[in-house]
Amino acid sequence: MKKKSICFTLTGCICLIVLSCRHEIPVVTIPPAGNTVCFENDVLPIFQSYCAKSGCHDETSRQNNYQLDTYANIVSRGIIAGDSSNSRIYQRITATDPALVMPQTPNIPLTPVQIHTIALWIKEGASNTTNCAPVCDSSQFTFSGTVQPILQTHCLGCHGGLAIDGGFIQLDNYDGVKEQVTSNILYPAITHTGANPMPKNGNKLSDCKIAVIRKWIEAGALNN
Repeated sequence: MKKKSICFTLTGCICLIVLSCRHEIPVVTIPPAGNTVCFENDVLPIFQSYCAKSGCHDETSRQNNYQLDTYANIVSRGIIAGDSSNSRIYQRITATDPALVMPQTPNIPLTPVQIHTIALWIKEGASNTTNCAPVCDSSQFTFSGTVQPILQTHCLGCHGGLAIDGGFIQLDNYDGVKEQVTSNILYPAITHTGANPMPKNGNKLSDCKIAVIRKWIEAGALNN
């Protein structure tokens, strides 16, 4: 009986110690598993360039009551997390009817890669993933391989196609980009050291992306 009493006492002490230390155990937040698309890096720039602009879905215009300039506004309507096919925004960017598809003509349409990126982001839960490790290598700086994709994501919503709202500055082809380099307009714009900081509706390009464009320019701005 004495041994049992000691055991019970020890057990009670251990329980009290465990209970008293619970508050010291840190709470670990585990990020969603399987997220391959970073909202901040991959999705937000597309919406800001192609959608959140004057006459469309910026803070002032809000066409059809859609404002597509921030995460909160983008997911507030038209996005069903985990279900891209039934998400209204996805239905509009993939519509085959010219009267329904977004962006509307004469704006430049989204590329298949951009549409896939948005679809995958929705399927993965439409999370507000930020501060992701940037997929950028500043040692690679060819026009077709690295510079053009950066411009396509961040600039062509305003400076592609007829470029009505982009001051008729064409950045959807090499000759148009080279003209802005020669005129010393492109680099001051993306570094926010010129009169017109760009992207107009989005965040400043990352240091790595700016370095890619700088190195390409310094190497002669070749059509490579």
